[in-house]
Amino acid sequence: MKTLLLVDGSSYLYRAFHAMPDLRNHLNEPTGAIQGVLNMLRRLHKDYPADYSACIFDAKGKTFRDDIYPEYKANRASMPDDLRSQVAPLHEAIKAMGWPLIIEEGVEADDVIGALAKQAEREGMRVIISTGDKDIAQLVNEHITIVNTMPNAFRKGDEKLDVAGVEEKFGIPPSLIVDYLILIGDTSDNVPGVEKVGPKTAVKWLKQYGSLDNIIANADQITGVVGENLRKALPWLPTARELITIRCDVGIQENLGDLAPQLPDKARLAELFDHFDFKSWKRELENMPDGRPSTAAEPRQPQTADMFSSAEPAAATQADTQAYIANRSRHYETILSQEQLDSWLERIASAELVCFDTETTSLDPMQAKLVGMSFSTAAGSAAYLPLTHDYFDAPQQLDFNATLSKVKPFLENPAIKKVGQNLKYDQHVLANHGIRLNGIAHDTLLQSYVFESHRSHGMDALSERHLGIKTISFEEVAGKGAKQVGFNQVTVEAAAEYAAEDADITLQLHEVMYPQIANDEKLNYIYSQIEMPVSDILFTIERNGVLIDANMLNAQSNEIGMKLVALENQAYELAGQPFNLGSPKQLQEILFGKLGIKPLKKTPSGTPSTDEDVLQELALDHPLPKVLLEYRGLAKLKSTYTDKLPRMINPATGRVHTSYNQAVAITGRLASSDPNLQNIPVRSAEGRRIREAFIAPQGSVIVSADYSQIELRIMAHLSQDQGMLDAFANNEDIHRATAAEIFGVDRESVDNEQRRYAKVINFGLIYGMSAFGLAQNLNIERSAAQSYIERYFARYPGVREYMQNTREIAKQKGYVETYFGRRLWVPEINSANGMRRAGAERAAINAPMQGTAADLIKLAMIAVDKWLKDEKLQTKLIMQVHDELVLEVPANELDLVKRKLPELMQHVARLDVPLLAEVGVGSNWESAH
Repeated sequence: MKTLLLVDGSSYLYRAFHAMPDLRNHLNEPTGAIQGVLNMLRRLHKDYPADYSACIFDAKGKTFRDDIYPEYKANRASMPDDLRSQVAPLHEAIKAMGWPLIIEEGVEADDVIGALAKQAEREGMRVIISTGDKDIAQLVNEHITIVNTMPNAFRKGDEKLDVAGVEEKFGIPPSLIVDYLILIGDTSDNVPGVEKVGPKTAVKWLKQYGSLDNIIANADQITGVVGENLRKALPWLPTARELITIRCDVGIQENLGDLAPQLPDKARLAELFDHFDFKSWKRELENMPDGRPSTAAEPRQPQTADMFSSAEPAAATQADTQAYIANRSRHYETILSQEQLDSWLERIASAELVCFDTETTSLDPMQAKLVGMSFSTAAGSAAYLPLTHDYFDAPQQLDFNATLSKVKPFLENPAIKKVGQNLKYDQHVLANHGIRLNGIAHDTLLQSYVFESHRSHGMDALSERHLGIKTISFEEVAGKGAKQVGFNQVTVEAAAEYAAEDADITLQLHEVMYPQIANDEKLNYIYSQIEMPVSDILFTIERNGVLIDANMLNAQSNEIGMKLVALENQAYELAGQPFNLGSPKQLQEILFGKLGIKPLKKTPSGTPSTDEDVLQELALDHPLPKVLLEYRGLAKLKSTYTDKLPRMINPATGRVHTSYNQAVAITGRLASSDPNLQNIPVRSAEGRRIREAFIAPQGSVIVSADYSQIELRIMAHLSQDQGMLDAFANNEDIHRATAAEIFGVDRESVDNEQRRYAKVINFGLIYGMSAFGLAQNLNIERSAAQSYIERYFARYPGVREYMQNTREIAKQKGYVETYFGRRLWVPEINSANGMRRAGAERAAINAPMQGTAADLIKLAMIAVDKWLKDEKLQTKLIMQVHDELVLEVPANELDLVKRKLPELMQHVARLDVPLLAEVGVGSNWESAH
């Protein structure tokens, strides 16, 4: 049986626009709807091969329904400009892909779909309609099926509606869908139904009476308000039927013969993909052989289907198919003999660049051991060297120690250039076996981060985005959840395919991404002069670790435990009964029920919120929320730090080893995990005491060096505000200077409270804080906050101008830049959602400051690390936290480090304001502040 595939393009156009992020090309033109619809079409031809197909869109202008009911669709907002600009190029791309495109003047897409579906049904075809529009469910029968391919948070995979599927979804068969829609109405098309009749009532009536006609015939028997409303609506229902019923008898120009698949227009597609920056699709297009793709009847080869595949008549030849597969061919080898290993080591020695990857026993870099390693020297060619697969009946593998000795010279040779994905992890794994990985030339994780920091940087995501290739996932070879096995238990055959592919794909990703970075002077500087050197320094810092006093933390944990018990009893007393302080439900009952406190906001489920913001506000007037906040803060300290840190001490080193993640924060800041050393609270006494447990070994001290008021100094440089520049040039207290201007007093007369206000304003405004936010922060009237902001901008007009200019640049480019040229993407800057757009504007203003500060501290790390190595000092970098470097310094090197450290940090860049680095010394991290 032949198949007709019909796509409701109008339905998917709007849904793609609202579902996709605000993607833009290099000209800042919106591309999200185009990409979303083309992706959907691409999937459809892979998942639902058909003999005939068409993509149908609504035409502009009126249809017969507007003549019947002038208010038809009158409630629809006009098409957003960002969507309107994508419609014409989307139509071009669809036609260029070989899809028949139908736009019938005066006829809605639904009616065109209905007419074609019924025509195909009469000719004995199977019909698949791809749509997200519930109205089309009325067409479903034993020959016509609906599939909905757009994502849904509550659904896995496509939604497929046959006769049984419609009944399961709506509670009625397809033959009653029109009656159902007439009763409930169609708000999207502005077609009224029967007032107060919803889906449940409509289904109940239709099951009871069998049809709308029978419901109308028995209208007098239906009691209550809904019965009254039904009787009022009776004159309207015939009109509603005309509006809702899909007309399958409309005259259209197309017939099934016009819907045979066509060859793609490769030249036009190439132009469109270039224009809209669809790079992976452009590469896929270039790899597609001339001639026709495979027929719908032919079996589809794994990983060879592409967005241009269409159902072709039998004219496609076997030679075409073989040529296509040849373009995607690859050769992966499993190294099980000494001869194979020698051959690969020779190939590696003569290669310009080698991709290297490890497979291990653990994700913990300090604990992981080698299971195998993979290599690639050319796209499509790779090898896996298994070493410790130990499942039953595993093949004989090369001797572990002898093999490591043989590959160690390659791994440690700085002249053999290597590329990998997150090579810092592989450095740790090899270091666990006494091997120092040298010759690291490139890292695709960092390339992706520098090129598009706002996107996902995992290899699987990169492969799909840049190469159009879906890779084998770890779960596919090792299993999921409780059934997942260690990589040493994965069969060598499966492991080889997975691991060799990793090396092959990573090399291909480098070949695609690196030229784009190398050709941009600013991005190349960020990549080659900052991110790559910092990666190696972070490896050293992670390896060094930090000494922890476990006994001190255990004592603190006991103290906090006693405080928690006391706070719990205090909460019971204030509530008048015991309750679970960690239960939002019980907390709601106590606060908003028993105590009668008025709720401030609701959760998404509609219940009163007890989140931290709510408790903070309630604590101003009620004692219980204040106790709850203190309890939550201490409980988090206990579980996250005082209880957990002692358990994280590495038994081999006696130290705690965090992991620094470079490719997480869009601003360029480092993220610390396992444990997170950057979120230790320092505003509470208990939080500061945790830092007391970070100690120096005997004979050494902790030295902390951090940039003073770095983001305000960067704001002065970027905004070129003369008042700010002068204040920093004269080494004035910027907060006192701001307070003097805002409150209209001499600087000598500024009191501590006024300086505190000025500090909140200084930092708040560079984070885009509004008058409302400032009022909340300072607990003052909104009008007073607005007055302070106006006085601030009157004093620093350059700051206001900088903020406005930055917003405009972000809207035009989709990103802003740091002083050094790092791109900080703000995807929602042109969002139709006002809250998202406002958030993106605040981020755009602050990102250059945060990002430049991140660049500066990284440059400081590079300068300090080089100096320590050049001078052959025993001092170690042991932590990097926000704008601070923490070092472990032997007593005999202290004077030199104290003198040289601020000098190095202050001279890593030349801004229009002086950089200031302050140094503290102590026996522990807290006392070094």
